[in-house]
Amino acid sequence: MNNGRISITQETIGMGTWHMGDEAVKEQAEIEALRAGIDGGLVVIDTAEMYGEGASETLVGKAIAGYDRKNLYLISKVYPWHASKTALPQALDRTLARLGTDYVDLYLLHWPGDVPLAETVAAMETAKSTGKIRNWGVSNFDVADMQALMEVPNGEQCAANQVLYNLGARGIEYDLIPWHKEAKIPLIAYSPIAQGDSRGNHFRNDPLLKELAEAKEVSVFQLLLAWTIRSGQIIAIPQTSDAQHMSENIEAKEIQFSPEELAKIDTQFTPPTKKQPLDVI
Repeated sequence: MNNGRISITQETIGMGTWHMGDEAVKEQAEIEALRAGIDGGLVVIDTAEMYGEGASETLVGKAIAGYDRKNLYLISKVYPWHASKTALPQALDRTLARLGTDYVDLYLLHWPGDVPLAETVAAMETAKSTGKIRNWGVSNFDVADMQALMEVPNGEQCAANQVLYNLGARGIEYDLIPWHKEAKIPLIAYSPIAQGDSRGNHFRNDPLLKELAEAKEVSVFQLLLAWTIRSGQIIAIPQTSDAQHMSENIEAKEIQFSPEELAKIDTQFTPPTKKQPLDVI
């Protein structure tokens, strides 16, 4: 991890921080949850300037204080309208100040915007040359977006793409996952247990998932997280503000599925058979 590259063969679970830092009354519990993750071996922490307009980055900065920075892998994201030659360096400096660090390991364009990709990539490369970011990437990019990115100068330097992926949002299996596998660009899955929408409750009560979870002596949410990272090709960044839940996320790395179990899940939650619009929340 120290070279600034995500190693998806070594890091399959990180920590998401969407909505963290929004309420002062929850701050200490959220800090403790993140520290429980770090102490348990999770080194990837994902945040963004959009999350609470910087509140999440500030919280992460507090949580990582006292830890050896080189043993952490920090990801943040820039607003599309801040992704220009002049605005990106300023947004990045604000992010670094809130995080209390002098570099981020991975800086992502949060979603496609109006600033030309070539300009954004040039700004990212400049930031990389200054040492303020180790690598850059994108988020919420579909196949066509990634193909367009590859056409601009230095677009092939993209180090990752972060997208929505969970058992209820499988569309990327049809084309985006295969594209990334061929391009050897890592994928990061946000909302890997559908915690950001109503499907989470649906899964929690699904008879098949409950049966499989009970047989493995894990929770349904641990099962869902393990399913998302089952290939070893994707890193998931579940969000939790609870230290105990963080420990359960860490334990999910050990859950394995048999081919028969995966076939049952596919029967219940059908994989895509044609191109689908990219899911976003």
